[in-house]
Amino acid sequence: MALTPILTANWDKPKSWTFDTYTATGGYQGLKKALKMAPDEVINIVKDSGLRGRGGAGFPTGLKWSFVPQNDGKPHYLVVNADESEPGACKDIPLMLANPHALVEGVIIASYAIRAKEAFIYIRGEVPHVIRRVSDAVEQAKANGLIGKNILGTDFSINIVVHAGAGAYICGEETALLDSLEGRRGQPRLKPPFPAVAGLYASPTVINNAETIAAVPVIVLNGADWHKSMGTEKSPGFKLFALSGHVERPGIYEAALGTPFSELLEYAGGVRKGHKLKFWIPGGSSVPMLTPEHVDIPMTYEDLQAAGTMLGTGTPMIFDETVSVVRAVSRWIEFYKHESCGKCTPCREGTGWMVGLLEKFEHGEGKHADLDLLHDISAQIAGRSFCALGDAAATPFPAAMKYFKDEFEQAETIAPHTVFPFEKSHKFETASVS
Repeated sequence: MALTPILTANWDKPKSWTFDTYTATGGYQGLKKALKMAPDEVINIVKDSGLRGRGGAGFPTGLKWSFVPQNDGKPHYLVVNADESEPGACKDIPLMLANPHALVEGVIIASYAIRAKEAFIYIRGEVPHVIRRVSDAVEQAKANGLIGKNILGTDFSINIVVHAGAGAYICGEETALLDSLEGRRGQPRLKPPFPAVAGLYASPTVINNAETIAAVPVIVLNGADWHKSMGTEKSPGFKLFALSGHVERPGIYEAALGTPFSELLEYAGGVRKGHKLKFWIPGGSSVPMLTPEHVDIPMTYEDLQAAGTMLGTGTPMIFDETVSVVRAVSRWIEFYKHESCGKCTPCREGTGWMVGLLEKFEHGEGKHADLDLLHDISAQIAGRSFCALGDAAATPFPAAMKYFKDEFEQAETIAPHTVFPFEKSHKFETASVS
């Protein structure tokens, strides 16, 4: 396979983020085509293309759009989730910096398809430069008659609001994001009702990831078959893969779904010189890790699921032999503990217990009973928390134990890779059972 520069095709052009550069390279042609079609036709093109959500869940985009009830007398809303905050994920922010008009055009097309007259782009508050750039793109599109009333002579009108979040990981969860948009504390809602029926302001709402929406214009312009000509049957199309960690050339590589991880690793220059791959994570810290034996696995939703993990955000993190698995897992769980909204007991209490137990292993004080307790806590969190953040917190430890159980059982294995002074014996202690 080879790289497929589509969303990234013009990132190297001078001022790629401007309206003039975007339109000079075919921008907004997809919108013009879409406005000549009926809204349901646009939905069917996206549905037939097989486009799946790029935010982690991989839900079929066109199918999600079709869930919005029509002729219900309520206003409809489109919300773009650009609150990229998953540890290891860095694709949406570069996309919005280099090609914000692809997102803006996608927002207009998607809004037309679901009959929304108001759209929101929710961006993480810690990236003000991105917020400014997307806001500028919205204003440029508005100045050129592509946002506002009666766009391009049609009866379709749209307003787009760029909203800055306050830096809470929980607001990456779609219903917590809606609460934040409405001015409340970001906490997940009980479902059902689902957002497609009662979302923003209790009205039908579609929530999509930024990369998902940015892919819509080229799909509408080139057709469903063009999109399905790339990737696999169950995972069609192209994807932004952001490789980070211990590689020679960390960065974003746009390729067809189904590209083997080993090929992506080659694009990134391989593992840094003098070192070897120890483990890697396909898409953000909330998906289970894999090992060197999995390097040839195709990067698809179905193949990674068969391997016991997920594609997630498609942002592989690569770790070499200098990294302690115990320490890496501890840092991730600390993150989830810090970001827990506290609404449900399994996540609020469970993450705190896990952090305390993992600290023992970092300092060579772990016991067999602690491993059993960590397994039990992970099982009590997974599937029992209010939202997917709990499931994410319960993921790293079981996966680490699957491949690196010895690092937890032998503290001396950890010692060379940490900066913690070991005052006590490095030997693993066996708990007495009364």
